[in-house]
Amino acid sequence: MAPAERYVSSQIGAGDVMLGDTAIPKLMQTDAFEVMSKNPTFRALAADPNFAQLAQNSQAMAAIAANPQAFTALAANPQAFAATLSAAQAVSSAARSASAAQSQAFSAMSAHSSAFNALAAHPQAFAAIAANPSAFASFANNALAFQKAAANPSASAAMAGHAAAFKQLAVDAKAMSAIGRDSQAFAAVAANAEAFKALSANAQALAAAAKAASAFSSSARSALSSQVAAAMSQHSAAYQAMSMQPKAFAAMAGNPQAFAALAAHPKAFAAIAANANAFSRFANNASAFQKAAANPSAMSAMSANAEAFKALAADAKAMSAISANASAFSAIAANADAFASLAANAQAFNAAANAQALEAMSANAAAFRALSVNAQALSASARAAQAFNASAAAARLASQGQLNARAMQAMAAHPQAFAAMSAQPQAFAAVARNASALQLLARNANAFNSLGQVHQFQALAANPAFSAAMRNASFASSLSSS
Repeated sequence: MAPAERYVSSQIGAGDVMLGDTAIPKLMQTDAFEVMSKNPTFRALAADPNFAQLAQNSQAMAAIAANPQAFTALAANPQAFAATLSAAQAVSSAARSASAAQSQAFSAMSAHSSAFNALAAHPQAFAAIAANPSAFASFANNALAFQKAAANPSASAAMAGHAAAFKQLAVDAKAMSAIGRDSQAFAAVAANAEAFKALSANAQALAAAAKAASAFSSSARSALSSQVAAAMSQHSAAYQAMSMQPKAFAAMAGNPQAFAALAAHPKAFAAIAANANAFSRFANNASAFQKAAANPSAMSAMSANAEAFKALAADAKAMSAISANASAFSAIAANADAFASLAANAQAFNAAANAQALEAMSANAAAFRALSVNAQALSASARAAQAFNASAAAARLASQGQLNARAMQAMAAHPQAFAAMSAQPQAFAAVARNASALQLLARNANAFNSLGQVHQFQALAANPAFSAAMRNASFASSLSSS
């Protein structure tokens, strides 16, 4: 059965994993809280009542914590914030997923980022190349021939219609140098013709897409492969959710086959993630787990999701994968805080528990493991893939007349904020209506930007208990007295 056709049990809902009375004490026992409670910048910021108010919008808070620089300057201009949000709302549905062709284009642009940045700076020339890629494919092994042809475009049928654009490219020494160092970009365009033709239809979207691909290339340099780039684009929502809990991502990257099997049974997976210690005993005894899952009423950690565990026990392929890598249970237990936080956020968990994304991780295990050791690089890579998808969606909608020039200008001016807003439009609509939140971001730009370099801040903000904690007097007191 193909991956897309496999049975996948229903997703978890907001009520499947509850934040009980112990949620805040557990939050205060996490590594993230331990680090941030000693951070003077965070403690000063947390003392501001407006910060506590912003924290109530957990989805926006998590996105801002992951990339504060994208929002702090924008927040100082409420009109620009609203314009960017409006553009993001328009592309939200289209940007949530990428086609295989689009994800391959992202992979190609990431692998040849300098050359594509050079070409994107000359959008009319790029559009001509994308419209007739076979005519330019021969330059993949002869950059000098391309430069000569571009300097005399009237002699080339493929260039003559855009002679001025090619002449301008030919005299751009920096661009020609980048293309000369990596002329295989021409072959990449030819191999992904339809995707690049669609992207070239809008110069602003093309520039934003090239910038996103370049950011991915820089952040994932040590782990970069065409398969990783394509996977992160095609399943950007999944990897973005995983990146908010880097320790959980590292555990999944180390045991991808077992986690891919669990992802096909998200309610069972969520129960395991929320009660890591209860399942750690199965780390060396997969057969015991299968027996327990077949009779879930006998184990309190399984009984509330009995049907989900029965379905998992009956899934021979899933149980085989878990049996071959039962150490996944100990990996979950070793990173219990991260998995509990992920499980407590139904939206994030449903995004992360994507069997196809985890199968892609399994197919490229070494590359994803390399990426998992650097939380900042992981977060930046996930954001870059998200930004590319948003840009590509904007280009597609603009070519169909569904996105106006003002919206494209807003996207081009604030591409990373645009991408994050397109993923969480309702959350950021609430921020736009909250003048105090915007003022908080603008007034404390340096503090937010500094904290954005601390992955524990991102982990804390992504924990669903954080918003409740910021309303709790004992929590506030613990910060002021730390």
